[in-house]
Amino acid sequence: MIATKDALQQFEETTAHYIHELDQFTLEQLKQKPSDNEWSIGQMVQHLINSALYMQLRNLDQCLVPSEEPQVTPAGKTEAGAAVFAQGSFPPIRIQVPPSPQYTPEQPESKEQLIQGLHTVIQRMKEIEPGLIQASKQNTVPHPSLGGLCAEEWFLLVEMHYRHHLLQLDRLKEGLVREVI
Repeated sequence: MIATKDALQQFEETTAHYIHELDQFTLEQLKQKPSDNEWSIGQMVQHLINSALYMQLRNLDQCLVPSEEPQVTPAGKTEAGAAVFAQGSFPPIRIQVPPSPQYTPEQPESKEQLIQGLHTVIQRMKEIEPGLIQASKQNTVPHPSLGGLCAEEWFLLVEMHYRHHLLQLDRLKEGLVREVI
């Protein structure tokens, strides 16, 4: 597994890439959806921000809460979870979830909202990383498809998730270029 300091550096570089990419587009372009059942670039960035702040880092925080009994997930990691962490990345496949009010991100209100959200995630990751060395690997919180993850794994998952969505960003940008021509 990659060291958390290295993952943080990679995360900051990937996030800087997203911020640079956002500068290339108008808000109107960031809200443009290739089809009714696909996300816009803005929605994808909202998904990254929200999943980091309200799922991954929230679950990481739960792993850090001292308790008398560890929150061990009996089954541990699933086969998919073990594979993702062994590879250090998600497989380069497209994962589509049917649109739903619970899962589909809102369109951004402004480009600044997206940039600020990305900076907020960077700040949280920087605050969390030094304390991970002391985190128990026995305290886990289950991920819906990867199984029980400890604080360090939730941290690494944020970086892997951001990196994984670079493929979607490239695909969405290609769609914008085709429409401009």
